[in-house]
Amino acid sequence: MSKITWKPGAFVNPVPAVMVSCGTMEKSNIITVAWTGTINSDPPMCYISLRPSRHSYKIIKETGEFIINLTTCKLARATDWCGCRSGEKYDKFKEMNLTKEGAKFLKCPMIKESPVSIECKVKEIKELGTHHMFIADVLAINVNEDFIDKKGAFDIQKCDLISYANGGYYAQGKKLGKYGFSVIKKKNIKKGYHNDIIKITENKKKRNNKKKSKNNK
Repeated sequence: MSKITWKPGAFVNPVPAVMVSCGTMEKSNIITVAWTGTINSDPPMCYISLRPSRHSYKIIKETGEFIINLTTCKLARATDWCGCRSGEKYDKFKEMNLTKEGAKFLKCPMIKESPVSIECKVKEIKELGTHHMFIADVLAINVNEDFIDKKGAFDIQKCDLISYANGGYYAQGKKLGKYGFSVIKKKNIKKGYHNDIIKITENKKKRNNKKKSKNNK
């Protein structure tokens, strides 16, 4: 099957659909962002890219801080609404019945309904074109205790996180494996690791064997 070539564009999909909170506890705003991600692990750093025309751009540039709040299926409507309306005209926390929660190191509020809120301190602003990239240090990651498993680890499957792709919002799919599953020895896999991958592989083998049997008849 051949590929069709299109003109250059932003087509790395899917991407996170996050609500970025900024400002102060008294005067705050929320902007929905899809251009966001991790850029370094040590020190931990991330980024968001905004159009200079957006209301939140001015706030973040002035305060030098923001919070990335991950979004869920329950927050899908609020996520979209906060991306369509301007904070100059609306109190987005009030309109979407979202709760402000004090951060650990920053003045801007976290969104309590979000399963994960990442506190970010702006380190550099890169003016790239239509968007300016806010490169930031991660000061803290605040996780809702409902999503912590018995081992004290964050269970991302419980969150029902959403992503954004080509103009649409999508629920996260089923876990297919974990990092390193392709190189783990078979004896370890049989102990319970990557059951989904094993089932998929076994089903493919069965289908192939059936096809071979039919061809041999």
